[in-house]
Amino acid sequence: MATRFVERVAVEVAGEGEPVLMIHGLGGTSNVWTPLLPALSRYRTLRPDLPGSGRSDRVEGPLTIARFVETMRRVCHEAGVERAHVVAHSLGTIVAFHLAVADPTLVRSLALFGPLACPPDPARPAMRARGAAARRDGVAGMQSLAETLVTAGTAYETRAHRPIAVALVRELLMRQCPDGYARTCEALADAEAVDVSRIACPTLLVTGDEDAVAPAQSVRHLGSRIPGSRIEVLHRCGHWTPVEKPEECAALLRSFYARRN
Repeated sequence: MATRFVERVAVEVAGEGEPVLMIHGLGGTSNVWTPLLPALSRYRTLRPDLPGSGRSDRVEGPLTIARFVETMRRVCHEAGVERAHVVAHSLGTIVAFHLAVADPTLVRSLALFGPLACPPDPARPAMRARGAAARRDGVAGMQSLAETLVTAGTAYETRAHRPIAVALVRELLMRQCPDGYARTCEALADAEAVDVSRIACPTLLVTGDEDAVAPAQSVRHLGSRIPGSRIEVLHRCGHWTPVEKPEECAALLRSFYARRN
């Protein structure tokens, strides 16, 4: 495994085979995908930290979905990737939808965890308020946010019986640069949906039955607009799908890619 930097964006690159671009969500980093890597041992994985997140926090200027999409294109170009499977979580699924519509020749398939086309309008002010709190309160504020978001974002079973999963989610959030996290919140709050009916590649949508960000009913509605999409709902799972249910998510990826070969 090697870490590359593409215009201050950290990218973990590992393995050989067909490329898989993995896009994390708000508060995440490339480490969100570590539990799923055994399912991708025959693939070449590219795991960037989005601008403003993780080790890519030192990028300048406003963050937007369009900027994230263009960054993913540059990551692929620098890696010599002309066509890739795309795996994404939460905010990353919005980026993936935009990428698939804007550059369909690049995206071979979509495997999306906790997917949403854009935030619902009532959630946008709260997202901006969260970003303002992170910017105002700094590192201490990120710790407070981490405690709140672990409770709101994970299932009861995860909190009661998966302490390592809880620790990973807390650590991911607490280690974010407050300003980078705030700017990412603003990018998410401003996100607009693309016409997902234009997506022609094979698409897998996975959510949890306790996911309040991407509720099962909303994901089913989203999938109904994507021709031929496959929808899976994991029981006793919240929004941090790859971390809360890694074995199940890995099995779904293996099955999904087996059908592509």
